[in-house]
Order: sequence, then C-alpha cells, then structure tokens
Amino acid sequence: MMEQHIRFCTTSDGLRIAYATVGEGPPLVVISGWLSHLQFEWTSADVRAFWESLAHGRLLIRYDKRGTGLSDWEVEDVSLEARLRDLDAIVDAMGLERFELLGISEGGMLAIIYAARHPEKVDRLVLYGAYPRVPFAEGVVKAFLTMVRAQWGMGSAAFAAFIPSGDPDQVAWFTELQRTATSGDNAARLLEATVPADVTAILRDISVPTLVAHRRADSIHPFDLAREMAALIPNARLEPLDGNIYWPWWGDTAAVVRAIRGFLGTEQGTPSGVAVTHLPSGMTAILFADIVDSTALTERLGDTAFRARARDLDASLRAIIRDHSGTPIEGKLLGDGVLAVFTSARQAIEAALACGRAGDDGGLPLHLGIHAGDVIEEDGNVFGGAVNIAARIAGESAPGEVLVSDTVRSLARTSAGVSFEDRGDHELKGIAEPVHVYEVRQE
Repeated sequence: MMEQHIRFCTTSDGLRIAYATVGEGPPLVVISGWLSHLQFEWTSADVRAFWESLAHGRLLIRYDKRGTGLSDWEVEDVSLEARLRDLDAIVDAMGLERFELLGISEGGMLAIIYAARHPEKVDRLVLYGAYPRVPFAEGVVKAFLTMVRAQWGMGSAAFAAFIPSGDPDQVAWFTELQRTATSGDNAARLLEATVPADVTAILRDISVPTLVAHRRADSIHPFDLAREMAALIPNARLEPLDGNIYWPWWGDTAAVVRAIRGFLGTEQGTPSGVAVTHLPSGMTAILFADIVDSTALTERLGDTAFRARARDLDASLRAIIRDHSGTPIEGKLLGDGVLAVFTSARQAIEAALACGRAGDDGGLPLHLGIHAGDVIEEDGNVFGGAVNIAARIAGESAPGEVLVSDTVRSLARTSAGVSFEDRGDHELKGIAEPVHVYEVRQE
C-alpha cells in the first residue's frame, strides 16, 4: 500500500488549500468533482485502490478545492476563476513546470480552462465524467439547490442519482462524505457558481493531447456532452465506458484505470507521455475513410476553413469508430483520411455507415472502404498488404458509399443487417490481382 502525504499551501487571495501526494514519477494533477476530502477518501478501500492504481509510475497530486475537505471552508469567492487560483497555488507550491492534468466531473471545466490557457504547462489532459456546461433546466437546478441546503448529509434518496446501481454501503459512504467534505451551504454555493458557466467556446483552443472518458449511462452528466467535447477539442480521443455510476472508483473501475493509464502512457515499460493503444494483430477488419476531392474543397472553402471543418470531422469519425468498438490509429492521418481497425467485420461496417452519414452532415463527403486480412502491429500503427487494399477500395467508392471486399462480405453477410450489391472485380493500383468488391446497402 502507498503512503499519502498531506500538505498545505496558500492561494493568492489568502486561503489555505490542502493537497496530497502519493507515488513517484511524472506529476499527474487531479481536479476533483463537486466534493472531496483527502483524508476521508483515503479510508475507503475502493477509493484508495483507485488512486493507487493511477499513482503507479507517477506522482499523483490531489487537492481539496476552497470550501471543501481539509481546505478553508470560510470563503466568499467560489467562482471558477477563484477555484483556478487554488490550482495555481498547488502548481507553485510543488514547483511544477509541466504536468498531466485530470479533471473529474465539475473539475473538468477547470481543467479545460487551465489547459487552454497554459499549453506550455499541460502535457496531456484527461476529462472523466466531465461536461462543458450544466445540462439541467433552471427549475431543476433551483429545486436541487433547495434540497442540498435542506437535506445535506441526511441520506436523502434524491442523491442516489449519483450511484443508481450502487449498493447500500456505497450510498452510506456518499452520505458520510457529504457531512465530512463540506456544509450544505458551501455545497450549494459551489453549484450556484458553476451553473452559469459554459466553456464550450474554448474547447477548440485546447492544443494538448486530450482523452474524454465517460460512462455511457451516466445519469448525472449525459454521454452526449462527452461526445460533443471530443468532437470540438482538436484530435481528442473519446473513450466510451460501460456503467451508470458517477464515481470512477465504483462500477467497472478497471476499465477507467486502463483508459487513463493507457492514454498517459503508464503501462509497464512505456515512457511517460506516450499514448498506448492496444491494436489487434493477425486477421483484422480495416476501415479507411478519406475526404472526397479535398483539393477542390480547399480551393472553394479556403485553407483555414477547410482545415477547421476537417479537424471537426476527424474528431467525429474517431468518436464513431470507438463507439463501434474499433481503434482509430492515433496520430495517423493518411492525407485527409482516417485509418481504423476492428476485430469484427460487422462493427466495421456499422462504423463505416455512421462515418458516411457524419461526412455528409458535415459537408465533407467521404470515400469509405473496408478489407479484412492479416496486419502487423508496430509502435501503435498497423502495416501490411491488407491495409493498402482497404485504402485502394476506399478510393474506388463514390461519395458517401461504403465498398467492402469479398472477404468482408463473407465475414459479415449473416450478421451485419445490411445487403451487398455486387460491384465486380476491380483492378487496384499496386495490387497484383483484381479484388472483388461489394457496395453496402443499409436495410
């Protein structure tokens, strides 16, 4: 078991902020969600195991924001700008020049602002269960704030929305966290200061590698908000996770840890700062998507406008691919296209159809092709003749059309819920023998 060390620092406006460190290595700073208490959380076996899993191979730095936990509770200003002063104080106290940043839930807003303002300090950004704006109507927010002030720490069933599939022990722990972490009035004030905020406009300003990890059935923060953020942050990676529990240390915690550690490059033997992508090798379905006539589009739209739209589409395609259990090749843009691999031909076809719709909706129609064959995985990339064939098949397709090889049709014809129209043999550049292709038709 790892030992946690708690220290204190002072913000520029004179508040005492508590922070804790555990582990050794490159620094990872965590901005918690609505509530935290460094000491109380460490007494929970589940919570402690989660933080220790992230601390292996790095220095994990957590802190209690103003008004919560071991930090000063008596505070007037709890605005987002004020809470950013808490983070500034931690960075200064630790003497951090560069670090990775993890924003959880409400802390995601602060992480987004900080990463956009300080790309020179943030190596990588992770957003878990985060949102760019509070997704509730004004009436719902007012009713919830009234309940927070009146029933804080009393075990109200209304708070069960944070752990809808949780057991009684987890509900009891969350109730105790409320009483320990802050007062009902402070909890309500923190929410009131967050409700008007909307960081959507600055998502495009984030230039650091970003992971957006979110549970699909999160009942507090809809998954659609995660998809939106991943689409707007340039080259962000969306990691859909199963489950509906708000807290990352309950439910399928292992999946959360794998997603974060893989993105940060903390798998054993992997240098810090290098993203780890576990790609399939051997027989694999390969999807290639390429923007139709990008040269003409650039001439018509102008280089800046075209690149902006292409970046947005690239983010959307990668999100779609991951939603269908595929793996886009990170950092591997082939011209204006995206390369992805799947372990299922059916999922590759479903992803290709969804990508085609996204391209049409974005005004950037796509060539789409799928082939299946052996690939070689090396350094986060895939190679082999099958990859070249997938790209050549895509080049034969009409705008928005999905073409597949006979191999893919054979693998998916009884499971994909689509029909295949025979398009005959095609002579493909650089391929010795003709390849028989089919057009995928949505039923």
